[in-house]
Formats: sequence, C-alpha cells, structure tokens
Amino acid sequence: MNEMTKGNDIRVMLKEAFTLFAITLIAGLMLGFIYQLTKDPIAQQEAQAVQNACRSVFPAADSFELTGLTPTDAQAAEYASVGVTIGEVYKALDGSGNFLGYVLRSTSSQGYGGNIVLYLGVAQDGTLQDVSILEISETAGLGMNAESVLVPQFHEKSVSKFSYTKTGAAAEDEIDAISGATITTKAFVNAVNCGLSFALDEMKGGAGNE
Repeated sequence: MNEMTKGNDIRVMLKEAFTLFAITLIAGLMLGFIYQLTKDPIAQQEAQAVQNACRSVFPAADSFELTGLTPTDAQAAEYASVGVTIGEVYKALDGSGNFLGYVLRSTSSQGYGGNIVLYLGVAQDGTLQDVSILEISETAGLGMNAESVLVPQFHEKSVSKFSYTKTGAAAEDEIDAISGATITTKAFVNAVNCGLSFALDEMKGGAGNE
C-alpha cells in the first residue's frame, strides 16, 4: 500500500469519525431539548396522579402534602418480617390547611404474582377511610379479584388491626378471604395492617406537626 492510499484511508476514517461525532452530538442536544421541554408537564401530570390517588382513599380532603415521615428501624424491621415496606406519606388537609389524617403507600412483596402496592387513607381519629390498589399482578379470576372482594371490606373501619378468615367475617376487624387466593389475601391484609399501624403510631406522636 503506497503513501497516497494510506493518506486516503486516514482521511476516510477521520471523516467517518467526525460524522459519527456530529450525529451523536446532535442527537444528545435534541434529547436534552426534548427533556427540558417535557420535564415540567410530566412532573405536573405525576403530581396530579398522586393527588388523585390520595383523594380516592381520602375524599374528604382538599389537598395532600408530602411529608418526610419514614418508619423507625424497629418499625421497618417489624414490617419487613411480613414482607411490607412503607413508602411516601402525605398529610391530608382540608380547604383551610387543617390536618385531617394521612395517606400512605404500603407495599407487600409477598403477593402470589409479585408486589401488591396500596394507598391507605387514615383519618385523625384512626378510622381507615379507604384502600386503593396501585399495583397488582395476581392470578386472573383469583387474586385479581382483590379490587372487588377485598377493597370494599376496609371502607371506614375503625380498628387497629385486621385478620382474614375463610369462614365468613363475623367481626369488624375480620376480612373475608378471596376464595382460592389465600396468599394474595394474606399479603393484602399485611400491607394494610402495617400501613395502618404506622399511621396510628404517628397520630399518637403528635400528628400534623411534622
């Protein structure tokens, strides 16, 4: 290969490298521009989705304010023993900004098909307002019936802890299990119990003053 051929090959390589660099740079700039353009609308949509999810379990509230509340190490260990973690906690506020209770996210990792993620609304007097399912991947026709079978049973219950039964609920703190889906029922009830326990502990410790 003569010197001229070598020189041509080098120029071709440099040209291709420059072209690739230019394409990468332009693509990066375009992605950055699109991100900046869509960042605020996406954030607003996500914030609205959270407000809607909170309102579904605490309809009496006018707004919801994210707190910095997290379980203590002892609480976290207790919840983890049944496969539950507590996520974001929100204050439920009325139109004048007065504290009404809490909305919190509770996740069980022990569902039959994976995580079961719930939102719970707990009023200042300890009443569980409602429960809403954010994520569930259970068996169709069995665990996926949690929305219709389990959720309504938690509506406006004033108890500190729930248990489930296969023989028909006979008390305020008993929940009828989904037929053929005991694992789902157990995970669901554990998620509710841990979320409720955390909220009640916070109420005792001076709710609304965080």
